Amino acid sequence: MDLRTPLARALGHGAAHAGTEHWWSQRLSAVALLLLSAWFLVSMLLLPGFSFDTVQEWMARPWNGMLMFLLAATTAWHSSLGLQVVIEDYVHQPFVRVVSLILSKFIHALLAVVALFAVVILVLGADS
Repeated sequence: MDLRTPLARALGHGAAHAGTEHWWSQRLSAVALLLLSAWFLVSMLLLPGFSFDTVQEWMARPWNGMLMFLLAATTAWHSSLGLQVVIEDYVHQPFVRVVSLILSKFIHALLAVVALFAVVILVLGADS
């Protein structure tokens, strides 16, 4: 039988204020994704076709390339934040949790680099 108060049981389990920054990051990245996704959808609907040359020419425009870069980076960041919460909430074995969090960060970083590299190649490749 544990006669400690809920506060006494919670003490020593980390700072309660650490989740606020994570929560705000998730919400702000969600709003950014909503706006960037709407821009992307409208832009794709306005394209005359979806040939490689047409899309590459569209992406080579400065604003389109920059917004596409932001969309890729924000998607990777938001996905990483969301998966981190899922792992922390539902993986109960400490070793598996730590390994899962580390793998998740590395995989998201790799995916972000690949996506950003692809955007840069498409933007710069339009000149050749």
